[in-house]
Amino acid sequence: MRPEDLTKNGHEKFIHYADGASLSEINNTVDVPDNAGFWKTLAAYSGPGALVAVGYMDPGNWVTSIAGGASYKYALLSVILISSLIAMLLQAMAARVGMVTGKDLAQLTRDQTSKAGGFFLWIITELAIMATDIAEIIGSGIALMLLFHIPLVAGIFITAFDVFLLLLLMRLGFRKIEAIVATLVGVILVVFLYQVILAKPDIGSMFAGFVPHTNIVTDKGMLYLSLGIVGATVMPHNLYLHSSIAQARKYDRNDPKKLRKALKFTVIDSNIQLTIAFVVNCLLLILGAALFFGHASSLGRFEDLFYALQNKDIAGSIASPVLSMLFALALLASGQNSTITGTLSGQIVMEGFIHMKMPMWARRLITRLLSVIPVLIFAIIYQDNEAKIEELLTLSQVFLSIALPFAMFPLTVFSSSEKIMGEFKNKAWVKYTAWAVSIILTGLNIYLILGVIGVVPSIG
Repeated sequence: MRPEDLTKNGHEKFIHYADGASLSEINNTVDVPDNAGFWKTLAAYSGPGALVAVGYMDPGNWVTSIAGGASYKYALLSVILISSLIAMLLQAMAARVGMVTGKDLAQLTRDQTSKAGGFFLWIITELAIMATDIAEIIGSGIALMLLFHIPLVAGIFITAFDVFLLLLLMRLGFRKIEAIVATLVGVILVVFLYQVILAKPDIGSMFAGFVPHTNIVTDKGMLYLSLGIVGATVMPHNLYLHSSIAQARKYDRNDPKKLRKALKFTVIDSNIQLTIAFVVNCLLLILGAALFFGHASSLGRFEDLFYALQNKDIAGSIASPVLSMLFALALLASGQNSTITGTLSGQIVMEGFIHMKMPMWARRLITRLLSVIPVLIFAIIYQDNEAKIEELLTLSQVFLSIALPFAMFPLTVFSSSEKIMGEFKNKAWVKYTAWAVSIILTGLNIYLILGVIGVVPSIG
């Protein structure tokens, strides 16, 4: 820490200048073995992938996946598969950029822009993080309401205090945070796997759903829902997050051989965790198809799904209050997981774009309070009407869409540059695939924005 970052009494200033390693609290702090076997080495590198994968199964994606199954049965499983492959590509690129350069994506982007440009990019990314936070607040608040019958406004207030949970976790160390997040991801996976097994889906039709069908393009409603799944898959803050936390492992960064080994295991970890996220999203869609196909008009919100799981007219013989409680528990776990990763992402972009640092608890509290305001306004105006509050989920995707190109295109440029990456630059097929994916995803997100504001027709 620099002398100017201290007060006259020698204490750290509340806000001070940051111009060093990304997330210095955890950077280069996790030991990894030098000559261990494959599985022991993989275990040492496992963790960052779980933090990243959380963004692919946050509350904002739940209703879309289940509604996709309820509306079109298994047909959109192919869209989830394609989206997951795209996520694996971009997240591997983000991790490699961070580990090879020693800088996260925000720092690298700031190096190529002016001070004003960095401030603009920071604002855009902060709005995206707040948009994600809104989904977490709504999901967690509704989960508390369903589990404990807490009024929605009160539940929203309670979510603001998860900052104390984060403080506790930071004291435990980064490795413990990774383990807790991975455990919560496991809870979500087990809950929905159990529910899908009980639902007894049509296995043949399910696997056929992974093959893309022309109806996805020709059916307007199916196309728009597909664009929603693909377009919202890659959230910009996740790319910044992975480029930073991938640097947490401690190894000789000047040794190309050890760096290559670290890159290999980091990408394996990322792909394993994103595969779990892929499975969770598939389970959500399969659950929607197996239980709710034919009831789509009466479903679509968290509360609807909660009560549908105990309604024998919809869920059949497996309907049970236990299934409903498990659904709400998984929803709460998803919201808390996203809380942790959103806070880390916020610190990364603040340090990277505007070189400013503040205590993580303060950073979290400010972001959460700002995000709570629009949710509370909706909750008060519409008197706890969940349907109206969940409309914010759709609106929040607009900010994610706007911010996405500002993360994807720099990532593609940096990871393909020999000057920046040296021998570790993207291979030709990766480079051109990344450019195609970046252009297509940006186009899809623009289309979604136009749909939200009514320029193009949307489903429903």
